[in-house]
Amino acid sequence: MENQNSIVVSFILLPLLLASASAQLSQNFYANNCPNVESLVRSAVEKKFNQTFITAPGTLRLFFHDCFVRGCDASVLLASPTNQAEKDSADDLSLAGDGFDTVIKAKAAVDSDPMCTNKVSCADILALATRDVVNLVGGPFYQVELGRRDGLISTKTSVNSNLPKPGFNLDQLNTMFARHGLSQTDMIALSGAHTIGFSHCSRFSNRIYNFSPTNRIDPTLNFQYALQLRQLCPVNVDPSIAINMDPTTPQTFDNAYFTNLQQGKGLFSSDQILFTDPRSTPTVNLFASNNAAFQQAFVTAITKLGRVGVLTGDQGEIRQDCTRLN
Repeated sequence: MENQNSIVVSFILLPLLLASASAQLSQNFYANNCPNVESLVRSAVEKKFNQTFITAPGTLRLFFHDCFVRGCDASVLLASPTNQAEKDSADDLSLAGDGFDTVIKAKAAVDSDPMCTNKVSCADILALATRDVVNLVGGPFYQVELGRRDGLISTKTSVNSNLPKPGFNLDQLNTMFARHGLSQTDMIALSGAHTIGFSHCSRFSNRIYNFSPTNRIDPTLNFQYALQLRQLCPVNVDPSIAINMDPTTPQTFDNAYFTNLQQGKGLFSSDQILFTDPRSTPTVNLFASNNAAFQQAFVTAITKLGRVGVLTGDQGEIRQDCTRLN
């Protein structure tokens, strides 16, 4: 196991590290010791998805939050008896329980096969389940690189400043994604996952009630849409209420998110900025006019995301229970 000393890596070396990580992952990693892993995960995910649609956005968001904090090592799944794990951070408290449950159910399904018991990491199961939920709601089917190991560390404080905020501008978004070797195009494509996302009202209420002293409603927000949001999110709304981030086709993984941005219907400022900032407008327009281009870019981006900070070889462990260390 690597020691815990902080290692500063320049952006020049980052692409080399990402290439090294991807070289240690492979699509047929479990071909010999768990050849049915993909069908086992898929079956469990489909069963969970048929119980609740939230399985899809919940699992996809869980994967993103995991990879952006300490890398794709399933550290977000670890529970702490003193509530000090990643999942206990303010940014992760809103992660849907159905996302966690999807991975737990898929892990149980995989381990029920004698060939596979305790051989497949929770990190890989989360990566496969993410691909499956995207495909189940109309998104692309893509090959998943495998061979990740599960992390041994999960702390609430490690989440701080490592996840994008709903008020981020383009520079802030690009800087955060670039830390993980992701380009502006990757960032925009991954933002497109909001096409099946949902949000609590508190995450955007300032845009519809008190944006500025001169504009109660954010002027970049479609006015009629803002009034609809006020109806869905009245003052003093129940904090558990969540609304769809895509008002057009909220249960389909498509490019409607980008056509919504063209109409001023991005729920977060960090969504709408992708259209209003001239540096990213052309990409939004491309994805809005070409669903295939969006889906191809999404596959490229989520594959790169799945390589971020992975543990391989003898690093980490294969967790027997995704919620705790062995």
